Amino acid sequence: MKTRSFITLLALLLISTVAHAQFVGQMKQVGPPGSNQNQTQTNQDPDSTYSDSTREPYSLKRYFNSLLGRDSMNITRMWGGSFILPGSSQLYNKQYWKIPVVYGSIGGFAYAGYRNNIKWLDTKDSKYKSTRDLMYLGAALSYWSSILDGVSNYKYPKDILPARASLYSAMLPGLGQVYNGDYWKIPIFYGGLIATGYFISSNNSQFKRYKMMYYETSNPESELYEKFNPETMKYYKDTYRRFRDYSILAGIAVYVLNIIDANVFAHLQDFDVSDDLSASFAPGIVIPLNPSYTVNMNPAVGFKLNLSF
Repeated sequence: MKTRSFITLLALLLISTVAHAQFVGQMKQVGPPGSNQNQTQTNQDPDSTYSDSTREPYSLKRYFNSLLGRDSMNITRMWGGSFILPGSSQLYNKQYWKIPVVYGSIGGFAYAGYRNNIKWLDTKDSKYKSTRDLMYLGAALSYWSSILDGVSNYKYPKDILPARASLYSAMLPGLGQVYNGDYWKIPIFYGGLIATGYFISSNNSQFKRYKMMYYETSNPESELYEKFNPETMKYYKDTYRRFRDYSILAGIAVYVLNIIDANVFAHLQDFDVSDDLSASFAPGIVIPLNPSYTVNMNPAVGFKLNLSF
């Protein structure tokens, strides 16, 4: 019994000694304003291990070095750069054979549209106008496809990249949900976009109608001058314009929600939702993570709790 009491007393003495050292060390970290103690710690900060780990801000020079394979860049920077410089994402992905295809398709469609536009201006033949529009549409689709191709072929060690899911949904609503495997959400978002598009078109038509009637009823020379009240037409004009603006905001909200949903559920792909929940509780020793931010170098005795879920 005496041996057990002695061991307990020794353990308490050890814990109290280490705790006192920790407490005194923490008290020494912060001195009064203007004291030499604070100045000493301030001078030690630039020599900390974190000061060497900071990299220079991402610049245009680093961007071109990344394209040349001398540095790396994240998928968002690659995506944004490909808008300004088509084919740059293929260059970064080291798919060099695609670059002539990108510029050949964009340039070919654009030149064909330009030639048909000249013929339409000379002859006023509607077939040249239709062909011109199709060629310009082909150039735009080639440009858009080159950007989407770069996002699709960006190399990442894991199967799911949340930024890729967001960019997919930004370029084509619902594509991020396909990437995450949430196919059932596609009708929901497209239903919302179609509904808001219908209300935008309907309210805009009504707005234009009452706008014209308002001008007609305000004109003394018009046939509608004495048939309708201009103030009533103005009321309906402002009402439908407000409804149209609300519909546009609703469409933007559905589009943004589609991007957020793709990003969030891409992050949750690695989240373990199994019923396996376990915990372990054991004594442990806490070591300071970075000695540069503490005066006391002594380890602390405590307890360690591990949760697995």
